[in-house]
Amino acid sequence: MPEAMITPKQLRKFLAPYRITDGKGLRLKDHGPHDTGGLASQEKQKAKDLLARGVDWLADAQGRLYADDRWSVLLIFQAMDAAGKDGTIKHVMSGVNPQGVQVVSFKAPSAEELDHDFMWRCLKVLPERGRIGIFNRSWYEEVLVVRVHEALLARQRIPAELVTRRIWAERCEDIVNIERYLARNGCLILKFFLNLSRGEQKKRFLERLDNPDKHWKFSTADARERGHWSAYMDAYESMIRRTATEHAPWYVVPADNKWFSRLVVAAAVVDALAGLDLRYPDVGPEKLKELAEAKRMLQQEED
Repeated sequence: MPEAMITPKQLRKFLAPYRITDGKGLRLKDHGPHDTGGLASQEKQKAKDLLARGVDWLADAQGRLYADDRWSVLLIFQAMDAAGKDGTIKHVMSGVNPQGVQVVSFKAPSAEELDHDFMWRCLKVLPERGRIGIFNRSWYEEVLVVRVHEALLARQRIPAELVTRRIWAERCEDIVNIERYLARNGCLILKFFLNLSRGEQKKRFLERLDNPDKHWKFSTADARERGHWSAYMDAYESMIRRTATEHAPWYVVPADNKWFSRLVVAAAVVDALAGLDLRYPDVGPEKLKELAEAKRMLQQEED
């Protein structure tokens, strides 16, 4: 990571309030959606400049990730509607090579997906070594939207004796086990909850309704879901408490200010990749001899 951007120690200090590795005692009400980490609104340009440097660094790191071919990276984004998942992904990953990144957005499960276990559709699109995978929603929907709307659970046709009062805790246990397995096999996992306030969501919904170019992004179902806001916050809080670990940390990202949420996400990815010691493979004597011969042949060609 370039020193001109920020030192590793400063970066970790900046991220500390948002990085959750042990969810015990977590209360979302202690994490303000308006927080800007001490940066005032007039410092927005400074934040954008830091984001641009982070984007440049990520572009270089991606090349080393691919060449190193030991690690894969999985970035998981969860949030209420209008929290800015798409925009955050677009801005933070704007400098990387599209060939090295795969973004998967999970909608309502299909009939085929409902015939499998709840993690199947996510597991089959995990990134391979050398690549960055981004999940826009994920297996965590199964302890969020399905928990809030339990009628959805019946569609999964799970044997009745297996649907106990502990099903949400059990699903979280299963997710933790899968993420531990992936981490032990070289998959770096970072999870982001974009923490949007109810008031800011309303503001963004109204902006969409006032802008014809954004009508396609809105449906009446979005407005109806606001009636379940408290249930969703309880579900998010429970989810993070049960699934935040050292090998797959959660970042509770203040999302009311898009410029700041993008900076936090970029900083988290930079910090994590910087810790992998990614490097281009060493070239041995035989390969160097081969390259020298290729250079000689090219130089001898007639133009």
